[in-house]
Amino acid sequence: MTAPEDLTPVLQGIPPKPGCYLMKDQAGEVIYVGKAIHLRNRVRSYFHESAAHSRKTEELVTKIADIEWIVVGSELEALILEMNLIKRHQPKYNVRLKDDKRYPYIKVHWADPFPKVTITRQHREDGSRYFGPYTSVWAVHQTLDLMRKIFPYLTCDRTITGEDPRACLYFDIKLCLAPCIGKVDQESYRAMIDDLCRFLLGNTEPVVDRLKAEMQRASNMLEFEKAAAIRDQLGAIEKVVEGQKVVSQDRTDSDLIAFARDEHDACVQVFFIRHGKLIGREYFILDGAHQADDVELVEAFVKQFYTEAAFIPERVLLPTEITEVKIIETWLRDRRRGGKVKIAVPRRGPKRQLMELASENAAETLASLRAKWGADRSKHVQALAELQQELGLREPPNRIECYDISNLQGTEAAGSMVVFEQGAPSKKLYRHFTINSVQGQDDFASMEEVLERRFLRWGIAKE
Repeated sequence: MTAPEDLTPVLQGIPPKPGCYLMKDQAGEVIYVGKAIHLRNRVRSYFHESAAHSRKTEELVTKIADIEWIVVGSELEALILEMNLIKRHQPKYNVRLKDDKRYPYIKVHWADPFPKVTITRQHREDGSRYFGPYTSVWAVHQTLDLMRKIFPYLTCDRTITGEDPRACLYFDIKLCLAPCIGKVDQESYRAMIDDLCRFLLGNTEPVVDRLKAEMQRASNMLEFEKAAAIRDQLGAIEKVVEGQKVVSQDRTDSDLIAFARDEHDACVQVFFIRHGKLIGREYFILDGAHQADDVELVEAFVKQFYTEAAFIPERVLLPTEITEVKIIETWLRDRRRGGKVKIAVPRRGPKRQLMELASENAAETLASLRAKWGADRSKHVQALAELQQELGLREPPNRIECYDISNLQGTEAAGSMVVFEQGAPSKKLYRHFTINSVQGQDDFASMEEVLERRFLRWGIAKE
């Protein structure tokens, strides 16, 4: 496939160095991000007549109107940059995690003297401990409801001095240890939160051993009420542990990744194995997977998932070999701060059986989601048809924009736009407008400014 004439000077200027390349369409939108040890050879290979390109690559090449590149110092730097660029631009022809910005984490505010436990969607280097990402906020809330019964952590915003006159209701219903009134000191409270963190990682044995020793010590000192409370705590832990299936005598922490796909979508299932026990699982849907082969799909998921993952295990088990295994292992070791990481493909035995189980789970999840999506689309079609009839439109309103104005007691006026496409919210198209030309509270004038700016941009885009 010969390069267009206007791309020839661009191809000639690409340096023979490691880096990333960004392919753009006629509108200037990034449609593909890639990386290479030798940028010039890699980018030129897209336009070689003799190359046996996939259907996806052939389609991509026909859309390329411009190419940019960024030179870096090593293949590892190129890998990290590629992942950041894919996350930023969400290119159409890259395999990418669907709605990855929305995945929640459990955050333990470890930098605080008395750490709280919250849910967040931002993973930052702020001294806190993070667990996730998870795909269901509801499941995270369920997990924390259970954790709080076993490890009654703080939820209030009080400044903890230990000298408050009385505790809140949560102390009375045994959902807080009440450090605010000095019922527990900082060292003991942090030890409990550390146990909670170990528990979330599946490392329950040290937690149980510590609590048993503490219960025995309380009993020896005739503190029977405290010993009974620890006994109840141990009972709650044992109930949870009983539900965790032992899948391996090998106690190496592992993530097992499998997937299922159909003609449109791909679903990846991750089993989290800690100390030989299956402690949980999550599924993820991939965009841009319909034209990607299995190797590209798995490789893209591994890179994007572990960019966001709060914990990197010692071993990652995959359903198929990947081409960049060595550089990805190096990157994962760096993310573990030097800890060993091994990527492997189980061929036989219990791990292979577990891989097949994960694949079956992925297939069932994908089938269930597809049925739900089909039902949702049917509802959307019906709703749009009703709108068309009520408003007397010639065709269904496949794109709907809604606007609103808000302010803070007459100041800081702002406008917002939400967009529905095919009857479903399209959050990537939502916009926020700062009102510039209106003084005071005047919603009509503010709305006029927002609409003028919106239609001005629409006119420029049309041109």
